[in-house]
Amino acid sequence: MIKKLITLMTFSASVLISSHQVMALDVPKVNAVKVANGIHMLTGKGGNVGVFIGKDGTFVIDDQFAPMTPKLMEKIKSLGGDTPKFLVNTHFHGDHTGGNENFGKKGTMIVSHENVRERLQKGYEIAAFNNKTPPAPAVALPVITYSNKMHFHINTENVNLIHVSNAHTDGDTFIHFKNANVIHAGDLFFNGFYPFIDGGNGGSVKGLIDAVDTMLSVSNDKTQIIPGHGPLANKKDLMAYRDMLKTAYSNLLKLKKQGLTADQAKAKKPLAELDKAWSGGIFKTDKWIDVVYPAVN
Repeated sequence: MIKKLITLMTFSASVLISSHQVMALDVPKVNAVKVANGIHMLTGKGGNVGVFIGKDGTFVIDDQFAPMTPKLMEKIKSLGGDTPKFLVNTHFHGDHTGGNENFGKKGTMIVSHENVRERLQKGYEIAAFNNKTPPAPAVALPVITYSNKMHFHINTENVNLIHVSNAHTDGDTFIHFKNANVIHAGDLFFNGFYPFIDGGNGGSVKGLIDAVDTMLSVSNDKTQIIPGHGPLANKKDLMAYRDMLKTAYSNLLKLKKQGLTADQAKAKKPLAELDKAWSGGIFKTDKWIDVVYPAVN
């Protein structure tokens, strides 16, 4: 419960402030959770970080906010790793890419879907939170991009980067460690609470459901799943999240097809059956409807 509360508070801060503004905030301790041999989940301030360490080098997934880089590096070195050889951005939001500039200056090769590079290069706005992020410097941009899939063969592991379109954003990737049976879901998965869906930047509730189904298709009962936010999860947790999204989508779509506005939809209490289990995070139910209603299509 404490870990979940810290994660929620971190995400709440991340969507309301930019990577530059977070400089003024306290830098928390980075904690590591072992997921599999050589693979850890790191928590601090921002999205959950994945770290894969082996003889071929250190492979990192997401990098939280810029001030977290020293603490992340300290933890990575304590686990036996070094400056990352590769850094994958699961999407472009600042709580997952804020450290790009720091790692880019260290010589880390940054990798992402092509839409992530484009949004970082041009700057972006998250309308739901009235947040504008300026263009990133060149050193913070991904230098390798892909449109569909990419495969890494590193540390005796087959690491598959799989793009899923128009889900949390328009540039989401989940990472599948095939041999270790581990998935890093990025913000396709908020474990235990209503997720943020960035409809202003290509996000879609239906697309998110399809993305979760794709992750489930490469999962089994022993799969360990690192969510973008929340505690380490398994397939059962991801299925519960998928079922919540399907119920919410069905109920909200029905009202939207009737021509109801978000305020009119809220009056119908369409998510009453989900409230108790899923509204304990950053989004209480009515606020979540406000955020996701434009992404119901």
